[in-house]
Amino acid sequence: MTDLAIDTAADTVKAATPHNNKGDLFSSFNVDDFEVPGGRDEVWRFISLRRIRGLHNGTFAPAAEAQIKVEAPAEVAVEKVSPDDDRLKAAGAPVDRVAAQAWTSAVSGTIITIPDNAELDAPVTVTVTGAGADVTTFGTVLIQSGANSAATVLVNYAGSGTHADNINWVIGDGSRVHAVVDANWATDAVHLGAQQLVVGRDATVRHTVATFGGEIVRITPRVSFTAPGGDAELTGVYFADDGQYIENRLLVDHSIPNCRSNVLYKGALQGDKSSAKPDARTCWVGDVLIRAEAQGTDTYETNRNMVLTDGARADAIPNLEIETGEIAGAGHAATVGRFDDDQVFYLRSRGIPEEEATRLIIRGFFNEVLNMIPVESVRDELIARVSGELEQANL
Repeated sequence: MTDLAIDTAADTVKAATPHNNKGDLFSSFNVDDFEVPGGRDEVWRFISLRRIRGLHNGTFAPAAEAQIKVEAPAEVAVEKVSPDDDRLKAAGAPVDRVAAQAWTSAVSGTIITIPDNAELDAPVTVTVTGAGADVTTFGTVLIQSGANSAATVLVNYAGSGTHADNINWVIGDGSRVHAVVDANWATDAVHLGAQQLVVGRDATVRHTVATFGGEIVRITPRVSFTAPGGDAELTGVYFADDGQYIENRLLVDHSIPNCRSNVLYKGALQGDKSSAKPDARTCWVGDVLIRAEAQGTDTYETNRNMVLTDGARADAIPNLEIETGEIAGAGHAATVGRFDDDQVFYLRSRGIPEEEATRLIIRGFFNEVLNMIPVESVRDELIARVSGELEQANL
């Protein structure tokens, strides 16, 4: 009998190895475990790797400690910890190289703990400020809500620079968390942010991402459930001008029975063909996975895009993987188009000038998402920001 040599190297699972579904991706806290991505890789094929300043391949500008400021009610514990503190890993490991780079390169981590049964009367505010041009920063933040607590958490980004981070959430059993992520960067900022949300038994999370600033902004929320009764709503608004690229790439992983999710993102783009800047561009990729053991799942995802001028492009890609037929419901929808001319005609017939009619329609388009934000001052600020974008539009 002849001995057969077994090539164990061929069985090694690497970061780029295809998987049975989008929930079972390779993950690691170590950047060296990931291969450098290329433009043909599925999760990087829309973004221009040349424009993300070496975050994907380690050639980024000199790094500095991220400027992270936390304001919170007295009962909330805020800790600045070593980046190797095991508590930071509660939501799981990164699934792409840039998120792993942020983990590997972070100088410190921040842990925010909302105690059991607390009902906060004021928001927790996390402000991340860029360190300036030609400087790279990395951040790691964990927000965890205790059982049966209720809180609103605002994560604000501002300033200039190149930044990558992991903002992770552990939503405790029976707790209710409203999260608002406001990427209001300066126009020359590059930000790639990973967010993992782990939702407990009978817990509710409302997660909103607003992206108006920055040159390149890519935010990738991933939701998983640990017990039945979890309820997650992911909403977002974005507005891209010339030179801007905005990407929202998300996954809701239903692996537990009787959980609910709903996704609603809305975006608008405006460009100028005479501009020397790259065209305004957005990309939304929404993945929902319903595993075989997730009976009773109820989920829907929607993405709407309004292209206001020439010189702009939006990609909308909803994906729904269903491994069991025993569900309450599942579906998705995505559109890319201009505003409804019939609506403009109707408003003009009521004596409203065409330009004002168009702006009213666009404001109404965004308000469906913005009206869900529980903090009035934040809601008003974002509505005003939409109005400011429309003032600059050549409609």
